[in-house]
Amino acid sequence: MRKLFLILMLALAASSAVVQAKEAPLAAANPELEKRVLALSEELRCLVCQNQTLADSHAELAIDLKNQVREKLASGMSDKEVVNYMVERYGDFVLYRPPVKGATWLLWFGPFLLLGVGIAVLLMKLSRRRVADTDLPETEQKRAASLLEGTTVATVTKDKA
Repeated sequence: MRKLFLILMLALAASSAVVQAKEAPLAAANPELEKRVLALSEELRCLVCQNQTLADSHAELAIDLKNQVREKLASGMSDKEVVNYMVERYGDFVLYRPPVKGATWLLWFGPFLLLGVGIAVLLMKLSRRRVADTDLPETEQKRAASLLEGTTVATVTKDKA
């Protein structure tokens, strides 16, 4: 009985591995063409994953776009023409490194702008804190100085009724 159970479990595991496996995308017969496809795939963004290049993504759309790139290059288009075709069709978003222009200015320089604003706010807060620390009355300054020296000064406390 145990042997039968073990055989069934092994068969089930093997069949699930076969079902999950995908066929590798067809490579071009020309290795130079495949190098160009790979280079362009690293410059184009996966529209599904958005944080991966086409070369890194395994989404179905990314595979389709890689195949389109392969077809365009095989038909004789230059790399620049293929990139321009993709940009016309999907916009600058398809570029993994979009060009610096008016529409992408905030994308390129926004993080530096936020960093500068954050540093300015921090400096303002710190400068206000220093000013607040030096606005102690004279009696409190003497008391603080004596505490730092290790001696105590008798303080007069007023009882409030």
